[in-house]
Amino acid sequence: MSRPRQLHLNLFLMSRGHHEGAWRHPGANPKALTDLELYADAARLAEAARFDAVFLADTLVGPEGGQQATSGLLDPLLLLTALALRTERIGLIGTASTTYNHAYTLARQFASLDHISRGRAGWNIVTSWAPRAGQNYGLPENVDHGSRYEIAEEFVAAVDALWRSFPAAAVLDDRAGGRFLDHAAVQPVHFEGKHVRTRGPLNVPGSPQGRPVYVQAGQSEAGRAFAARWAEAIFTAHGHRASAQAFYQDIKGQAARLGRAAQDIVILPGISAAIGSTETEAQQVWEELDALTSIETGLARLSARFGGHDFSALPLDRKLTADDFPDPSLVQASRSRAVGYVETTLREGLTLRQLLKRLAGARGHLAVAGTPEQVADLIEDWFNAGAADGFNVMPPIIGQQFELFTREVVPLLRQRGLFREDYETHTLRGHFGLQEVAAQPGWQAGANKVAA
Repeated sequence: MSRPRQLHLNLFLMSRGHHEGAWRHPGANPKALTDLELYADAARLAEAARFDAVFLADTLVGPEGGQQATSGLLDPLLLLTALALRTERIGLIGTASTTYNHAYTLARQFASLDHISRGRAGWNIVTSWAPRAGQNYGLPENVDHGSRYEIAEEFVAAVDALWRSFPAAAVLDDRAGGRFLDHAAVQPVHFEGKHVRTRGPLNVPGSPQGRPVYVQAGQSEAGRAFAARWAEAIFTAHGHRASAQAFYQDIKGQAARLGRAAQDIVILPGISAAIGSTETEAQQVWEELDALTSIETGLARLSARFGGHDFSALPLDRKLTADDFPDPSLVQASRSRAVGYVETTLREGLTLRQLLKRLAGARGHLAVAGTPEQVADLIEDWFNAGAADGFNVMPPIIGQQFELFTREVVPLLRQRGLFREDYETHTLRGHFGLQEVAAQPGWQAGANKVAA
């Protein structure tokens, strides 16, 4: 008899919390944003609650135009490597760009993290939407949206080929016989694409998972096609169940047409939950956090999402119209998120002030306020309705609110038979219920066919 489907929970680590005002809130962890223990505290709490993984986002630009540098201060791979030594079972997912990295370097770094963590590494694959990121890497301007995904297809295919080029079985370590490697098992990849070239083989043998887990977060048409081909876990943003269901069905359907099974991809919408003993008490958490934000910071963040568009001349308390936004389909930054912001604003009749408040908290993800029972009910509803395989948990305050989530919400999910009592595996791939790499069908086997 097969086991009932169970939730997956991932902690999205964001300094002192996901709300823009969290860094000032007295309920947040007071440690410096560059202090390893700030992140270790949260990771250990997530591990004690038996979360599947922790996740670190990244940005490739410094703060400009009024933005507060309250996240993304430390390199994700270095930070996750340190966290690997302070945790034992929880998965470790780091963000790295396909646009501004070298395939060989990135493949080596993540393979190393997978070895150091004994099989807990995941790569969140991004194409880097931030304005001016290109200038930080010696380019005159940013790479456009379409080209970023064209590069990403080649980049991931090259990394995938590199990870297969030096199988773990090639390491004999025969000390008595004096033979360390089976050289015949190690093969160069000779990857030659339009944008990415690498000879290989990699200089790190196959890691405990075979290779790290592929994670992705794109929601545009190009992003979805990319996710259906490559992703094994997807972080996605939806404020309503219907849109989450549509996304879920679309991705699983595209993946099926590529020969993949539904269980090959774990879809995790973001949820930012303010929790209180009553709904009113929970709502007060959002109000406290909103009071700690500034209009200037909100405008800077909104501008960045729309590729640098200036919203500062708009009145704060007039309902926004479509004419107040640049065409989101032409945005070269985070296009899917820009489309979502416009759709939400027009559907709900938001003013600029209301939009800024909305984005200060969950940035387009599901934001809720309620009792532990109400939050658990919502999670169960989305899970059973085919809108999610689990959630990317984004506490508004990492400290007070995440402690409440693990102490009050997680036990309710366990009582309902929805979430694990304890870890049953030692790898991130195992936590997510993914197949072993060697057992996967051939949807990736032809990845290096673009090679010369």
